[in-house]
Amino acid sequence: MNRLLVCSALTLSAVSLAQTAEAQLVEEARIGVMQHNICVIDCKNADKEDGPTVEGEIVFASPEFLKYIWAPRPYALASINVSGDTSYGAVGLMWNWDFAEDWSLEPSLGYAIHDGAVASPFPQGSPESNAFSQENVLYGSEDLFRTGLAVNRDIGENWGLQLQYEHLSHGQILGNGRNQGVDSIGLRAYYRFGG
Repeated sequence: MNRLLVCSALTLSAVSLAQTAEAQLVEEARIGVMQHNICVIDCKNADKEDGPTVEGEIVFASPEFLKYIWAPRPYALASINVSGDTSYGAVGLMWNWDFAEDWSLEPSLGYAIHDGAVASPFPQGSPESNAFSQENVLYGSEDLFRTGLAVNRDIGENWGLQLQYEHLSHGQILGNGRNQGVDSIGLRAYYRFGG
């Protein structure tokens, strides 16, 4: 929980920067609603947690040194679950490739910390542990990867809409043992500064 507070504080700091920063530093602000814990491929853990989640994100200009990896833009994101299930904060990099006029594809990779269940607090195999595991996504680590893929549609010079898919899990790299993860999909609006 303390880590989530730290990440939330960093995200709020980024938001306050966006309010005063010039376009050279902050390029976009985004807000949207995601359906949390959906079924994509492995549905054993889908729908254990409720939603929706409300996401706010600040996207920064790509620093010069990132040009060697196709100039990704850094981001800071806060995702708040309105039903009280897992919320998280994340930072990472996103790439943007135009594929048609006013349309682009945006893959992203980041690091997230969350306030969800890591493991059952009850002895393994006990009825309480089994019941807890049936009702909660067990992330296996407080540190998670956040991967995402979005389709963006520009609407006018500064505004746009985004269909966003994201996946959170530790991938047996940031943790070991349980790695149930969670998938979300949703719609977000973005505003591009300095258009």
